[in-house]
Amino acid sequence: MPGIRAEQPAEEPLAGLERDLIRGWVEAAGHRLDDLLARNDDEARRILTEASRHASERLAEVETRAHYVHELHGRD
Repeated sequence: MPGIRAEQPAEEPLAGLERDLIRGWVEAAGHRLDDLLARNDDEARRILTEASRHASERLAEVETRAHYVHELHGRD
């Protein structure tokens, strides 16, 4: 029907940043994210796990800072 669009599922607010952090860590380690995702070996899993851990730590920093700024400005 004209005028009707399929809705995209909502994405977590920081999902794009998380992907970028993972991709950046993987590339800094000398790999390509797409290549690692296509593999099914222990080394690829180890690298992806480390990249994910790095991204989680950085996202926690971002969220903590955002919370602190909101507190400074009196917003909860």
